[in-house]
Amino acid sequence: MLRFILRRLLVMIPTLIAVSMLIFIVINLPPGDYLSNQIAELRATGQEAGLAKAEFLRREYALDRPLPEQYLVWIGVWPGPNGFNGLLQGDLGWSFEFNKPVAEVVGETLWFTVILNLAAVLFVYLVSFPLGALAAIRANSWVDYLAATVGYIGLATPNFLLALILLYYGQKWLGLPIGGLLDAEYENQPMSWGKIGSVLEHLIVPTIVIGLSGTAAMVRRLRANLLDELGKPYVVTAKAKGVPPLRRLTRYPLRMALNPFVSDIGSLLPSLVSGSVLISVVLSLPTIGPALLGALRAQDIFLSGFILMFISLLVLVGMLISDIALALLDPRIRLGKGRKAQS
Repeated sequence: MLRFILRRLLVMIPTLIAVSMLIFIVINLPPGDYLSNQIAELRATGQEAGLAKAEFLRREYALDRPLPEQYLVWIGVWPGPNGFNGLLQGDLGWSFEFNKPVAEVVGETLWFTVILNLAAVLFVYLVSFPLGALAAIRANSWVDYLAATVGYIGLATPNFLLALILLYYGQKWLGLPIGGLLDAEYENQPMSWGKIGSVLEHLIVPTIVIGLSGTAAMVRRLRANLLDELGKPYVVTAKAKGVPPLRRLTRYPLRMALNPFVSDIGSLLPSLVSGSVLISVVLSLPTIGPALLGALRAQDIFLSGFILMFISLLVLVGMLISDIALALLDPRIRLGKGRKAQS
C-alpha cells in the first residue's frame, strides 16, 4: 500500500509541472499584461512618476524577459533579478491590481476555500450515499421517486438561481445569515467557539448550493450501479439460500457498486471548485473565486497564476484521495498495479 501511495505521489510531480506550464501559457495568451496596459495609459497621460514605478516592477519580476524565462523565474528554477525567488522558494509574486504581495491578497481566503469545498464534498457523499442506496433497494417506490426529484432539481436548476432562492427563504424562514462566511464581529478575531459556530452557520447555504448538483449526479450513479449488482446471479443465489437481506446487500453488491462512486471524488472536486467561483461572487463569500475573476479581467498574471495552481493542487489531492480509497476498498486495484510494474 505504501508503494502504491508513493507511486501516486510521484505521478503528481510531472502532472503539476505540465499544469503549471499550461496555466502560464494560457494567462499570457491575451496581448499585453497589467503593467503593459498601465504603462501605455501612463504614457498617454504623461505621469512620469507612475511610469517609472511600473517600469521598475516590470524589471523586478522579469516581465521584460522572454516568456519561457518568465515561466522559469516564476516557478523558481531560474534566477531572476533577486536570484532564485519563485513559487518553490515560497514567493507567490506581486499582485499589480491590489499593489501588494499575492500572499497578502489571498491570505485567509485559501483556508475558507478549502473549508467550503470540503464541506461541499462531505455534503455530497453524506446525502447521496444513503439516498442512492435506498433508491436502488426500494426501486420504483416513493423513496426512488423522491431521489429522482431531488436529482432533477439539482441538475436542472442553475447554481446562482438556487443561491438567490435559498438566501431569500433561508433568511426569511430560518433566519440564516446572508453573505460572507462569518459575522462581522468575529473578523480579525482569534479562533473561538463562537467564531466556529458563525462559520458553520454561514456554510449552510453555500454548501447546499455548491453540492446539490454533484449530489444529484452521485445519487443516480449509485442507484444505477447498485441496481445492476442486485440483479446479478450471485445475489439471486444468496437470496435463494436464505442469506439475511442486510448481509446480502453489504457483503458484495454494495461494495462493488461503491467503486465508481468513490472514484468520482477525482472528477467531483474540480466541478465543485469551478462551481464555487460563481457562487462566491453571488453570495459575497471571502474565497479565492472573486479574486480569481478580478485577476483574470485585469491580467494580473501572478495572482491568477497562483490561484489556478492552488485549484489544480486541490484537484490532484482529490484524485489522490480517490485512488487511496479505491485501493482500500478493492485490493485488486493496487495488486494489479503492482503486478504490472513487476512484469
